[in-house]
Amino acid sequence: MAMTDYFKPVSSMTAEEVRKFLHDHDPEDYNLIDVRQPGEYERGHIPGANLIPLGDLEERIQDLDRTKPTVVY
Repeated sequence: MAMTDYFKPVSSMTAEEVRKFLHDHDPEDYNLIDVRQPGEYERGHIPGANLIPLGDLEERIQDLDRTKPTVVY
């Protein structure tokens, strides 16, 4: 399965739109992925975000639930 099979084209969201989305949905209903480096994640991240550095995303893509929306930052 290719990495592109996990993503559907979507418009970008503003920070405010993401805040509203996260507020309006149960964390169990979406994938929240932080693609920065571990040091950046440790200095601060959105609560509940899973760290998958961008360079590791292709090999860890199967960790995501394809049935849920995915927010990546």
